[in-house]
Amino acid sequence: MRNLRNIGHSVWRHPDPDSPTSAEFPAEAAASASTSPFTASCWDVSRDEVIVARGPTAEDPRIELLRLAKHTHAALPCHLQTRSIASWDALCPNEDGSPDVIRSMHYFADTLTTCVIMAGGDIVTVTEDEENIATHGEAHIEIVGTLSPSIAAARWAPDEELLVLATGDAKVMFMSRTFDVIAEVGLSEDDLKLSKHVSVGWGKKETQFQGKGAKAKALRDPTIPEKVDEGELSAFDDKRCTISWRGDGAYVAVNFLQEGVRRVVRVYNRDGELESVTEPVNGLEGALSWRPEGNLMAGIQRLSDRIDVVFFERNGLRHGQFTLRTPEDAPDVTQDLTLEWNSDSTVLAVIMKDRMQLWTTGNYHWYLKQEVLCSQVSGKHHKSPKFTWHAEKPLLLAAASAEKVIVNEYILTVARGPTGAPHDNGAVAVIDGRTIRFTPFRTANVPPPMAMSELEVEFPAIDVAFGRDGSSMAVLHRAGVSFFALETKGNRLSVPRYVSAATFHRSKAQAYEEPVLEIAFSGNNEVQVLQMNSEIELIRHEFDGNESSQWLKTDARSISTITTPSVAMPEGVIAQDWRGRLVRIHAGEHIPLPTEFPSFMPWTSFTKHEGNFLAFGLSRNGHLYANSVQLAKNCTSFVVTTKHLIFTTSNHLIKFVHLCGEDDLEIPSDDPENDERCRSIERGGRLVTAMPTKSSVVLQMPRGNLETIYPRAMVLSGIREQVEEKRYDAAFAICRTQRVDMNLLFDHRPEQFLENVGLFLEQVKDPANIDLFLSTLKEEDVAQTMYRDTKSGASQQPVDPRATVKAGKVNKICDAVLQHLKTQKNANLQNIITAHVCKNPPALDDGLQVVAELMQEDEALAERAVEHICFLVDVNRLYDHALGLYNLDLTLLVAQQSQRDPREYLPFIQELHRMPELRRQYTIDDKLEHHEKALTHLKALGDFDEIKSYIVKHKLYQFALALYRHEEQPHRVITDLFAAYLKSQSQFKEAGLAYESLNNYHDATDCYLKAGASCWRECLYVAQQQDPPISPQKLEEVATDLAEALREAKDHASAATIHLEYLHSVETAISSLCKGYLFADALRLVALHKRPDLLEAGIDVGLADAFSNSTEFLADCKAQLKAQVPRIAELRRKAKEDPLAFYEGENPFGNRTAGGGAGMDIPDDVSIAASSMVSTSASMFTRYTGKAGSVGTVGSNISRATSKNRRREEKKRARGRKGTVYEEEYLVNSVRRLVERVESTKPEVERLVFGLVRRDMSERARTIEDLMSQVVEGCKSAVEEVWPPAQDGEGDEQGGGDQDAGPAGYRPGGGDGVLFDSLEAMRARQTPPVVGDMGRLALLGGRK
Repeated sequence: MRNLRNIGHSVWRHPDPDSPTSAEFPAEAAASASTSPFTASCWDVSRDEVIVARGPTAEDPRIELLRLAKHTHAALPCHLQTRSIASWDALCPNEDGSPDVIRSMHYFADTLTTCVIMAGGDIVTVTEDEENIATHGEAHIEIVGTLSPSIAAARWAPDEELLVLATGDAKVMFMSRTFDVIAEVGLSEDDLKLSKHVSVGWGKKETQFQGKGAKAKALRDPTIPEKVDEGELSAFDDKRCTISWRGDGAYVAVNFLQEGVRRVVRVYNRDGELESVTEPVNGLEGALSWRPEGNLMAGIQRLSDRIDVVFFERNGLRHGQFTLRTPEDAPDVTQDLTLEWNSDSTVLAVIMKDRMQLWTTGNYHWYLKQEVLCSQVSGKHHKSPKFTWHAEKPLLLAAASAEKVIVNEYILTVARGPTGAPHDNGAVAVIDGRTIRFTPFRTANVPPPMAMSELEVEFPAIDVAFGRDGSSMAVLHRAGVSFFALETKGNRLSVPRYVSAATFHRSKAQAYEEPVLEIAFSGNNEVQVLQMNSEIELIRHEFDGNESSQWLKTDARSISTITTPSVAMPEGVIAQDWRGRLVRIHAGEHIPLPTEFPSFMPWTSFTKHEGNFLAFGLSRNGHLYANSVQLAKNCTSFVVTTKHLIFTTSNHLIKFVHLCGEDDLEIPSDDPENDERCRSIERGGRLVTAMPTKSSVVLQMPRGNLETIYPRAMVLSGIREQVEEKRYDAAFAICRTQRVDMNLLFDHRPEQFLENVGLFLEQVKDPANIDLFLSTLKEEDVAQTMYRDTKSGASQQPVDPRATVKAGKVNKICDAVLQHLKTQKNANLQNIITAHVCKNPPALDDGLQVVAELMQEDEALAERAVEHICFLVDVNRLYDHALGLYNLDLTLLVAQQSQRDPREYLPFIQELHRMPELRRQYTIDDKLEHHEKALTHLKALGDFDEIKSYIVKHKLYQFALALYRHEEQPHRVITDLFAAYLKSQSQFKEAGLAYESLNNYHDATDCYLKAGASCWRECLYVAQQQDPPISPQKLEEVATDLAEALREAKDHASAATIHLEYLHSVETAISSLCKGYLFADALRLVALHKRPDLLEAGIDVGLADAFSNSTEFLADCKAQLKAQVPRIAELRRKAKEDPLAFYEGENPFGNRTAGGGAGMDIPDDVSIAASSMVSTSASMFTRYTGKAGSVGTVGSNISRATSKNRRREEKKRARGRKGTVYEEEYLVNSVRRLVERVESTKPEVERLVFGLVRRDMSERARTIEDLMSQVVEGCKSAVEEVWPPAQDGEGDEQGGGDQDAGPAGYRPGGGDGVLFDSLEAMRARQTPPVVGDMGRLALLGGRK
């Protein structure tokens, strides 16, 4: 679908002494004083300059090398400037006196050497140096050798390391860069014995099915053609020899005329070994060019009625052909033809006597894209142009004819119509010679090479342009411009209507000397054409129906390309010069634009968005720019619509950028799974056109086929636009066609939707579509989840889970729909039922009530309603809801729609009919397991015994208590039942409370006693309230059990209270208080009960025990700190020094890398950080055991993908065994627990110190106080070392060294997940435990 468009035209002509060019460039005129024709050309690819040779001729044997260069800063940049390299006289090798001929000329950029190979056998090298090139000095000329008798053809390999020559005595020589002979092969008739090809008839007519009647025809082998070519010579064969290399330089082909036999193409490898020869082809001529990709060799076959370009495979077999189009104005120019492929195999140049044809292919069809006139035929000895492609810029060519040199650069671009709504008809024009293949993709998606319509013009087309509003199309050819009107019928574009043509009124000679290059629209009916005269100029013409309108000229000497801007911009064309500067040209006036490109951009598009001028350009190396801001570095094609910049990348993605200011353009990341603005496409796909109205994009694949896609970004943009414009019918249609969640119709503009529910129902109309919308509703806000609007950049912000759910959204929409439908019940019955059913939770009862009301009005309508509601909801569920309404007729109607056997439900319904109303309601609710409602009906029936049984059976105690809260006697009975149930469920505290409320103190005492230490006060109270009173022995047993429970719960104060008040044991009470470090209370009891004997027997003993326990505990804490804190520091140091050894165990390569020991280092190709989720090399999550050879690999040795391994790994993590990867985490948690325990023990130690001093045990008090202070200081130091404060730049990381937690959002499974969680826990910022100061007694010499 792409055309060749000229973006650079330069020319050099023989200067006229009287012309202004000669006056401006006197050095060029002097260098070009010779009038000899150009005889060879080649490229200096390092400087993008053309080197041409002039001569020798019969009159002048001198050969002159010239260097042609384009200077964009010159006054006339379109004129090439010349400089002479060297000249020498060529000896005449022919007896008849005819001059020598240049067979090959090649420039070596690395040595600044031009190699010229003459037909007489001389090989001449012309060497320049950097200074000579800069100062126009003379080059060094050397004849390195001479081959006899002559040289028929020569060609350097693409890598410039091998030269192949065909000599006049039928030999092929392979020579090195230093001209040493590598191989010499004779061209003999014996070579043709390799040509024994057998065709199996693929694609031939003879192998195709021709119907049953074909059997009656003569049966023959279909692999043998009816006519076999014998290699007959063409009448125009010039007996020349041609050499062509494959692009990779592995093979070379030689087209040679075997005298007396036929013309044959031989294929050799680089060693000079013959690989194959071509099969005989009648009329095969000397032209030959091997496609650089290597799959085909192109040659010329001249037949009686046509000329074909034929293709051969490397094995010599034919592989298709296409017919050349002979120019109607010059049929004789095809007598001498040459073929040349460009460097990327996209364009085949056919060089004729006076012109060049550039052909491209797609979908097995060959398109004539350009026909470039070079020089007018001046006689029968007129020579074809010397043509050469640039080796690095595929579409840059040079052609040297007798009197001038042309340098043209092209781009492959799509001639597309406007892509902004409403003019986005998807119009695309494809140039194919005189035929314009026109397809509007919005009307018809016709695959190439076919088209919806084919338009003919007078001469081969050069360029095509579409009007700004898509209503016109202009085709540029060398005779003028053909103007077509594009008319629409509804939404479809009809066949273009020819309106008129504007001719240039030029002679034939002027057509050769004044080429036209580009065309663009400056208004709806005005076109501007870029042409080359003595300089580049713009001519404009308005198609206003006046045939006498003239072409008006505008100076454009610095202009390189012109482009039609979008309809949003003022009239005029946008012109770009070679520096990337932009101007708008309108009515002959140059209006500078506010921006420019950093350099020249071959592909451009211009638009205006919200008052901002946006110029998009794509460079040759794939850099995409918006004005001067670079957007992407890997762009392959782009299109601009009214809302988006759409471009494809070399990563096979298509991306969408919302239009805004150049500094605010946001390029989406390569994330097609999560970002609507990015989508994967087929490899090599390029944009053809975009149609926002249809939310579609047309792509062309490398082989030529088309693919139309509907990108999510364009689809959602279209839906949002339709919703904002309140065109809900169109938005609904897009959602349904493109399978977009219909919740977006509401979520994009919720308030607007609720205000226009009536409009929505009126536009959608179809009840089935309304049902479809209602049935897809959900509470999720899809505008915040799957369809977040990326225009505002909100997609980059994290999603608040609470904001993604709109509670009551579904019910709100359904209620609004019901409110608008209630006045038209019969017409919208289906939608009313659907709205009820689709509520959350479904309002099935309301839907069935609608059906029940219809049963009273219209039974037929009620049946239809039941069918619909049964379609929406499970019929068994509906049966239960209908039964729950106590409407037996409705229940029967629903049951008839189910698959139930009537014998199942009819007897039950009949039995219900015979029951009284209350009993019927109870039976229905009991069957439906509506036990609370059933209990209500039982209460109305009044059978309390049945009620008690029902309560116990279905555990309805709480509901029953609420039901009978105003009836005392039933309430007490139910409470007693509930208490027994609670006791059976071991809920003793609540059971005891229930028994206490019933004054059943005996059972309450038993329940409170079983409840344990938490209810000791309640238990003792109810035990003493029993009637008859509890015995003293029994009360003592209860008190003893409670005291023991409190002791186990370490509530020593409460236990002491029971021992003192209920068991009357002062000794035991004091002992309990001492165990709880409550020495002040113990001393008070001694004084209260006047028992000084207990000071030594009770208090002192308790102090001694507490001192011993505390001393032992603090000593253990101190030892633990000394052992664990240094170990943590050691582990962190090891992890930082050698993470691989620390997390993987033994180095799998033999020795550890830390310490720089004698062991060998880890290989360079092993990375410590995990580079992917699955790796066959060492991973950060591989199992660590501390044993050699413990590193597992994917798919072998160790796998933690099972729950069994996960549980085993969790146990290892919990144990934290020394030497494992979990040791540090275990030790850190252990130190945390120790610090917290020391902090909680501090009040007890303070009470102990106070008690020891009161009992005159100061030394012990000082000892325990000092020990506690040491432990507290040790805890403070441990906290500072284990949980150091975060330094600037360290972030929230904790733990050892460079730990790679893997890719964001990734968590491995199995045992690896346990290790991952452990590492993450250590990396996370942990809050250190708080350690307070130890208060010391002043009497002991301490300070508070």
